[in-house]
Amino acid sequence: MDKRQLIEAIREHNPTAEIAFLNQFNEAQLQQYLDALDAARRKDLLIAGWVRPRPRLRMAS
Repeated sequence: MDKRQLIEAIREHNPTAEIAFLNQFNEAQLQQYLDALDAARRKDLLIAGWVRPRPRLRMAS
């Protein structure tokens, strides 16, 4: 994909991303961001900062 196509694909996933902002990045960086958006959509990506840790249950003896 060329830069314009990458930006369009990113904006399909994230319509709040400004075109002027995305234009600052090269094609490889845009592809990496698009891949991360796709992984997040498929729920293959777990971002620990956004997930509340679950308490560990311990058995009493």
